Amino acid sequence: MRKLTVIGIAMAAFLVASCTPSVTVENSETGAAANGIAVSGTGEVYGTPDTLQMQFGVSVIRPTVQQAVRDAAALADGLITSLTSSGVAAEDIQTANYSIYPEYDYSGTEQRLLGYRVDNTVVAKIRDLDSAGSVIDEAASGTGDEIRISGVSFSIEDDTELIAAARAAAWDDAYAKAQQLAELSGTTLGDAVAVSESFANMDPMPVYRDFAADEAGAFETPISSGQQQVAVTLQVKFSTE
Repeated sequence: MRKLTVIGIAMAAFLVASCTPSVTVENSETGAAANGIAVSGTGEVYGTPDTLQMQFGVSVIRPTVQQAVRDAAALADGLITSLTSSGVAAEDIQTANYSIYPEYDYSGTEQRLLGYRVDNTVVAKIRDLDSAGSVIDEAASGTGDEIRISGVSFSIEDDTELIAAARAAAWDDAYAKAQQLAELSGTTLGDAVAVSESFANMDPMPVYRDFAADEAGAFETPISSGQQQVAVTLQVKFSTE
């Protein structure tokens, strides 16, 4: 009898739900079910990056630690001088990595010490994107074969307005979805009772060329910032009447 009673209750609940369509969400505070509609909305806007971050460094290998440290320091000092001379502010240059380690050749039957490697890397923030190509070229030509350049990353220094625009678009998207669901379920949409937000900046892919001069003569390394996407996603719960 107990089993039949449970089945009967479940069937009754199914029939009631079929006759009176509604959208329900769980109350996050009490865990109880409550009338409402939960939706997500996404807003995307685009802006032009105005800042470029790159890693500039030197990597040297010498027979002794003392010589490796000395030569790396001289090259790093010249590199930083080149960056500041090209217009990068001193406060926009920050050491990102410094390491010393032995380097071995494992190709034979026994490992052979090749020397000692010193890596010294700084992150430079270039605020004048029109000069980015010349900054790279000057650093490369002034430092020589032992330079290392990597980690191209564009950003928008102040993206407050873009985030606000993306948020407004996300809200409109969420509200439109909730309004349609309310109409489909035969309910009246009420106020928003809970909102959560997440957002992301999608870094554009840069375009750049090698540092060497071609047969026609020297050229400036071109850097293209493209457009950067700012996306906001809202999770919104609306009450229903």
